Amino acid sequence: MSENRERIKTLILGSGPAGYTAAIYAARADLKPVMYTGMEPGGQLTTTTEVDNFPGYPEGIDGPTMMVQLQQQAERFGTEVRIGMATAVDFSDEVGGIHKVTIDDNKVVEAETVIISTGASAKYLGIPSEQRLRGGGVSACAVCDGFFYKGQDVAIVGGGDTAAEEASYLANICNKVTMLIRKDHMRASKAMQHRVNSLSNIDIRYNTEVDEILGDQVVEGLRMVNNKTGEKEEIKITGFFVAIGHKPNTDIFKGQLEMDDVGYLITKGKSTKTSKPGVFASGDVQDKEYRQAVTAAGTGCMAALDAERYLATVETPQEVS
Repeated sequence: MSENRERIKTLILGSGPAGYTAAIYAARADLKPVMYTGMEPGGQLTTTTEVDNFPGYPEGIDGPTMMVQLQQQAERFGTEVRIGMATAVDFSDEVGGIHKVTIDDNKVVEAETVIISTGASAKYLGIPSEQRLRGGGVSACAVCDGFFYKGQDVAIVGGGDTAAEEASYLANICNKVTMLIRKDHMRASKAMQHRVNSLSNIDIRYNTEVDEILGDQVVEGLRMVNNKTGEKEEIKITGFFVAIGHKPNTDIFKGQLEMDDVGYLITKGKSTKTSKPGVFASGDVQDKEYRQAVTAAGTGCMAALDAERYLATVETPQEVS
């Protein structure tokens, strides 16, 4: 084969908790995994300053350190971790077929099995102060980071089920939750609306949008604007949560794999099997319900076991030059 074409047994796309856990299990099963990290090495946890809810860290750990340790563990068992991103795929329809993945529009990797762990990206508002204060009080996961604002005043933006659920979660541990909804109604289900409305420490602001998140190094306040009257108001908060949805990183798999109307990959039953034999999906790329590091890691383990069992049932194809 040319230097721009390579044949391997197991290819892992993505380097979050799902990808690294898949790599650990695949390497220990002698699948000789090669991982390409993607555009955000380490995944969403690299933007999380404190991780207190992952088992095995009684004192907590910061996200970037945790991802470095997961990489080191995967490499200890023989995973080859490479910087690069999949830019095109050609998945075989046949059992035992070879899957072709183009890396950085240049190199073609031919793999007997592919584990997709490309994750999902939280949608943000796109204002400069929001990006500047990510990790300093701005978060897209209340369940992950809400604990750090126990007894404090926070704000959350969003009007769907996720926003309502996270606002309710925050209301149980925070002093006050200001909920910003840009329309004059919530998109959340009636049950979720009733739950939010029943909590006395949630202040719902309809027809309200974010004008600016205030603070230099950490969140200190919020300036919001009524999109009907133009009236602006500032409040003091220490945490700001964005709950306007996630986008799975699956664009390059469109037309190749079955996915739902949002773009999450569909897996079969309780397995990580996708619609193509020998292609598996783990982590947030196929999970829109839980989106936690520990659940992603669990499905990474499942994907590696599924890949190992799949390879055991097919004859190893002969190398084609």
